[in-house]
Amino acid sequence: MIKLADALAATAVALGMMGTLGGTAHAAPESARVVVDEARKQVAVVGHGTVSTAPDVMRLSAGVEVRGATAGKAFAAARGAAARLTNALIKAGVSVDDLTTNELSLGPEYETYPKVSGYRAAQGVEAIVRDLSKADRIIDAVAAIGEEVRLNGVSFEVSDPAKVMEGARAAAFKDAAIKAKQYAALAGRRLGEVVEISEEITGGPAPMMFTGALAQDKASVSPGRQTLGVNVRVVYALD
Repeated sequence: MIKLADALAATAVALGMMGTLGGTAHAAPESARVVVDEARKQVAVVGHGTVSTAPDVMRLSAGVEVRGATAGKAFAAARGAAARLTNALIKAGVSVDDLTTNELSLGPEYETYPKVSGYRAAQGVEAIVRDLSKADRIIDAVAAIGEEVRLNGVSFEVSDPAKVMEGARAAAFKDAAIKAKQYAALAGRRLGEVVEISEEITGGPAPMMFTGALAQDKASVSPGRQTLGVNVRVVYALD
């Protein structure tokens, strides 16, 4: 008689090469992992499910950088440029509540250490853009500040990932159930009740760096689509 562990091990490689047809579930390398506990008569499988959706929020990282003969002059100039940057972002459509200072620095620059040649001051801001139709206009407004401005990049997010992930969880659980049922049948057992469920979220914001021509192209910024995925580990009893 074929033992449970032997039957499952013999089919693991073959099933690891199979994907789920249709729907949003896709096989992942880890979905072939099977853990059998013969003492407890359990089988653990990993199912994978993904959803593709269009991001609806953009995070823009920008800032200003100024050099001056003295620390006071450099800092004052940086603060003034940062105020212009903030005002430009607000006028372009970013809410005050969606602006966060993420850098504030001041330090010496050396001609030949320890001889100071001047001072560098910088201040950065992160802006959350909730209306993507304003994205290009906001970037253009930032670029228009002057030579002090720095555009560091953007990333796109889904504002309500919990709702989107419901579909991925359903697909992942279905993927796990199909695998577990087949393993049980191949081992001459019947799949029992679910004993344990755990998950791991995959995917996330995709950063994009700016090029020199980005602000000149009126259709330059596109959020594309973002893939969010779930790996769900399900432990079943074997009757």
